[in-house]
Amino acid sequence: MRRRLTLLVAATTVLVLLAFLVPVALLVRQVAADRALSRATDVIQALVPLIGTSDNNQLQGAVDAQNLPVSVFPPGGARPIGEQSVATVAVRLSQRTNESLTVDTAAGTEIVVPVSGSTGTWVVRAVVPDAEQTRGVTRAWLVLAALGLALIAVGLLVADRMARTIVAPITNLSQVSHRLARAELTARADPAGPPEVREVAGALNHLAARILDLLREEREQVADLSHRLRTPLTALRLEAEALRDPDESSRLAAAADDIERAVTAVIQQARRRGSERPVTGCDATAVVTERVAFWAVLAEDTDREVRRDLPASPLPVAVPADDLAAALDAVLGNVFAHTPDGTAFTVSLAARPGGGAILTVADEGPGFAGAGVLERGASGGGSTGLGMDIARRAAEERGGSLSLGAAPGGGAVVRLELAV
Repeated sequence: MRRRLTLLVAATTVLVLLAFLVPVALLVRQVAADRALSRATDVIQALVPLIGTSDNNQLQGAVDAQNLPVSVFPPGGARPIGEQSVATVAVRLSQRTNESLTVDTAAGTEIVVPVSGSTGTWVVRAVVPDAEQTRGVTRAWLVLAALGLALIAVGLLVADRMARTIVAPITNLSQVSHRLARAELTARADPAGPPEVREVAGALNHLAARILDLLREEREQVADLSHRLRTPLTALRLEAEALRDPDESSRLAAAADDIERAVTAVIQQARRRGSERPVTGCDATAVVTERVAFWAVLAEDTDREVRRDLPASPLPVAVPADDLAAALDAVLGNVFAHTPDGTAFTVSLAARPGGGAILTVADEGPGFAGAGVLERGASGGGSTGLGMDIARRAAEERGGSLSLGAAPGGGAVVRLELAV
């Protein structure tokens, strides 16, 4: 936009200068020609009084003193005084008609003036060369051209400054909008520039503030909703403690503790979502091992065989431990929710080429119902449709990916690539 405004001003300035300088240049040339012809006329008028009142020697001296080619042609075809030349057609015509003439010739502009004397008609002839008529014109044109270029340069400089005052605030608006798109909700535009741009900046700032308020309200609502779950969890823990079987009591208490930790993580995550989350990774081997051990207890209750293929060495990944645990819980939760009891599943973890890890969960169930499983809120099994989206976002937010497939013998395969 800045370049276009500058080009527009440059084109306008060039057109105005052409409309002004071209007539001036033509006028300068005409003035120079008129000045040269006027000097020649003055020279002729200075010689006219000498004809008939001075002898030929005096007339010859007066002609030689002029700085123009001047000739005086006596009547009767006598030898001319001054520059030796043959009488031209204009000279002979002037002698016959007794009229002054101005004729353009190859040598320049010829001026002839008849003078009546006692012996007949004398003719004074002066030739103004073309170089004399254009003397100083080239220099004047160069001055005009330099003036035009200087005016164009000044116009471009002023146009660039004016365009900058318009473009700079728009660039600032663009940068702020990109920052808002990257979830930097504290970014604000500087109201500057023309009134229209300032109004847009104010509207963008108002929109950013409104988005921040809405997100704050949403976070508080999520935190409040999660906090309400503490009451039934407390009741569940009391019920577990009241069981007579110590093993059952311990198992239910441990499950209640896991649910409380998950609720606490949701509350903390909701409250810190307004700021940039720290980039912290985890040991994928430790997290996956711990979560598979948790789900193995439930698998035993539902007669499911759990196959593990986990490495013995640590596998560092860029995904935080809470997010990785939530992603694996979502995938395994889908296995338990959408496959019949007794369906076996396999959890494998392997190193990823170039760093990171590949987490694969495969089951022997009916497989996925459709292609829209990864769409948030979409489910073919009557659930909320958020499980796969949670796993996908956990992987993609740190540079990984999630893909779905089918096992060779039937069933579903979920593959999570975790970046480092």
